[in-house]
Amino acid sequence: MSAGATRKLKAAIIGCGDIALRKHIPSLQSIEGVEVCAFGSRSISKATIAREHYGNPAAKLYTDIDVLLDDRELDVVFVCTPNNTHATIAIKALERGKHVLCEKPMAISSKDCRKMVEASERNRKKLSIAFQNRFKPDVLHLYALCRGGHLGEIYHAKAHAIRKRAVPTWGAFLNKEMQGGGPLIDIGSHSIDLALWLMDTYEPSWVIGKCYDKIAALGSRANRWGEWNPRDFSVEDSAFGFVLMKNGATLVIDAAWALNTSDEREASVTLFGSKAGADMRNGLILTGELENAIYSSRPELLGEGPRTITKDVKRSTPAYLEARAFIDCILNDAEPIVRPRQALMVAQIVEALYESDRTMKPVCLSGQG
Repeated sequence: MSAGATRKLKAAIIGCGDIALRKHIPSLQSIEGVEVCAFGSRSISKATIAREHYGNPAAKLYTDIDVLLDDRELDVVFVCTPNNTHATIAIKALERGKHVLCEKPMAISSKDCRKMVEASERNRKKLSIAFQNRFKPDVLHLYALCRGGHLGEIYHAKAHAIRKRAVPTWGAFLNKEMQGGGPLIDIGSHSIDLALWLMDTYEPSWVIGKCYDKIAALGSRANRWGEWNPRDFSVEDSAFGFVLMKNGATLVIDAAWALNTSDEREASVTLFGSKAGADMRNGLILTGELENAIYSSRPELLGEGPRTITKDVKRSTPAYLEARAFIDCILNDAEPIVRPRQALMVAQIVEALYESDRTMKPVCLSGQG
């Protein structure tokens, strides 16, 4: 579809749970170039609730995803289902001529992720993964500084995804078979994506990781989202890793849903460059040659960063900007901001960290991509 096309893109939401209701539906409601015409869920009641939230009583409801994907009028699907279904649904959608925005993580195995990439390229359809934290104002500002060379050579980074007591006790989060893992594949994926994107390096050489279930095994202790049963907790409660890149750069990864710490922060990174450093901690702290640089969330002070903040707060959220960018890339036949091969590398690193924990050995990733 060309940039001058007037027809709205027709979209479907597949998976009508919390992430669809809180994130994707509110974002799509504000975008003029797309209309959600179908909702798919194994639960007809959930699909009905999602349609009510979106406000289109004429939208179709499906409990059979294959039937939904057979609808030739649909242009794009948003996959919001459990992790172990991402690849199957996304590949089917791509094979049937739909563009796909898939929730993170891309899939629970790098093999499935690669199949998704190949399906996208083979069918010449857009595929992107929902790493919406790339669209935060501080991240966009930092990205511009990195690409402008203001940090110099970024030779070391830390990816932070740490919660003190915030285990998600709803849905399938604690089910390893359905989710593929715990905080590492969940919130850790966001931070790893940010680190690789900002460092602009996607060639890991060696990976070593260790997972723990020290707090999960004890049962709930003042958890933000209620109690859990240790017998149902089949994933790690924390994971830590180290990545050596082919170019010599290094990355430290910390991910936890439950950890005895006072340093809680998610979807953030610390960068160490030869000219300057940056720490995403309650905003953006710049050091070195950028020590006295002004940073603010006010758009007039964003400097070299893209001006993403508008008077319409709803249209300034990372979720809205993510959806807007994906719709625009379809309409303008452009590359998505989150490219599928970048998300594939995140998945390969996560998978290698889990393998290293299982084997108690470093894992070589040289030559993969």
